[in-house]
Amino acid sequence: MPQPQPNDDFILEMIGIGKEFPGVKALDDVTIKVRRGEIHGLVGENGAGKSTLMKVLAGVYPSGTYQGRIMLDGVEQRFRNIGDSEAAGIAIIYQELALIPELPIHENIFFGHEITRSGIIDWDATMIEAKKVLSRIRVNVDPATKIKDVSVGVQQLVEIGKALSKNVQLLILDEPTAALSEDDCANLLQILCELKSQGITCILISHKLREVLSIADTITVLRDGKSIASIDATSRQVKQAEIVKYMVGREMTSVFPKRLHKPLGETFFELRDWCAYDPKKGREILHRLNLYVRRGEIVGIAGLRGSGRTEMALSVFGNTRHYNITGEMLVDGKPTRLTTSEQAINRGIAYVTEDRQRNGLVLIQDVKFNMTLPDLANLTSGPFIDDAKEIPAARKFFEDVDVRARSIEQVVGTLSGGNQQKVSLAKWLLSQPALLIMDEPTRGIDVGAKYEIYTIMNDLVARGMSIIMISSELPEILGMSDRIYVMSNGAIVDEMAAGDATEEAIMHKAVG
Repeated sequence: MPQPQPNDDFILEMIGIGKEFPGVKALDDVTIKVRRGEIHGLVGENGAGKSTLMKVLAGVYPSGTYQGRIMLDGVEQRFRNIGDSEAAGIAIIYQELALIPELPIHENIFFGHEITRSGIIDWDATMIEAKKVLSRIRVNVDPATKIKDVSVGVQQLVEIGKALSKNVQLLILDEPTAALSEDDCANLLQILCELKSQGITCILISHKLREVLSIADTITVLRDGKSIASIDATSRQVKQAEIVKYMVGREMTSVFPKRLHKPLGETFFELRDWCAYDPKKGREILHRLNLYVRRGEIVGIAGLRGSGRTEMALSVFGNTRHYNITGEMLVDGKPTRLTTSEQAINRGIAYVTEDRQRNGLVLIQDVKFNMTLPDLANLTSGPFIDDAKEIPAARKFFEDVDVRARSIEQVVGTLSGGNQQKVSLAKWLLSQPALLIMDEPTRGIDVGAKYEIYTIMNDLVARGMSIIMISSELPEILGMSDRIYVMSNGAIVDEMAAGDATEEAIMHKAVG
């Protein structure tokens, strides 16, 4: 397999790492070597073992629970817990941020390693040091501001600031840009490059291959718990197709599956002068939206985070946030007002949420339970769920969307992100909607799983379903949409045919 050029200045060597769980071999003889002061990209499909490998390194899985050796600065390490790895200069930032919303930034930065004097927290020193940390990560915010009052992008940088406050030497970032806007992503990647220039080594785990290719010095690929390739990206230009081939074990000629474009049907869904006032925020959040979706059409909704895309979806799907709505909604040509999600489902509208783990799935329940939850009314006999109806229905969609699980009885929380997303999608397909609203449908899943989700979408519109796809990934918007609406500050600022649109044109409109 391709190897980086000889260089014995490795800050980290993980050699022959193996890790097993009951019935599953998560890591199988994995070796990864990270040069001092580099950005090292770690990529692979969901379930490839990336996060497990980093948890071994971070002490989440202590010495003795895995096979192999960890060498840090040439010295073998046997971390008993997270504290041991942090003491050695290692910090890991997970996709789900570990911040306390009600506490201010400066307290979050030094939470757990407070600055004290005579056993008492020195708040003046804490504030001074917090300002230094924020300056280092280019965050121009008062450290006394509560975490809940800053953007997700700033929160992600505060997590990095926490690590820097502990004198980190090796920083691990697990999907740091998954929930960020394009601008916040660019800012974060620039800061990682600045940290590299300061001598900090970074391991970047990401499904966004363009980001990895743009800043990584070395790229290691895992597949099925094994290290497949380690590529030196400083000696030559590495192409995305090469990385994808190593990830999925086969050639993929296109990121997006081809779709047979049939003549579109009549308009199924329409909004006219649609406005929404949020009583909690005390302001109007959607301003005179006009859009339509035809049968068999994928309509992309682009825009920056906070532009009103999700608010639009929620206002349509039963208005669960209880906005004050004006304007007109037409479903199949008939004026309609939906005040509950149940009404929306009964009217043929389904919504796949952007946050599958918090709002889309019951993680402690099995696949069958999650798939059939929205359609229980049709799967009961009297007050009880009828297994004779529920099990065949779950199995059908389990197979239709190709969920890779042991059975429909496997707990959803144990599935990979891509398979969780398939379950989240399948649960709505069971209700046979005519309009499917998909909010960030491929967030946090790998390129192979994305391709499968796109293929399912193409199959659905080929059968006449209408899809509204909200996405922050512009290649996805361009690659999957028939038409594109661009939102900014709660308003639709442009409508484009996908064939005429470019990333630059969309961003120009999105930033107002």
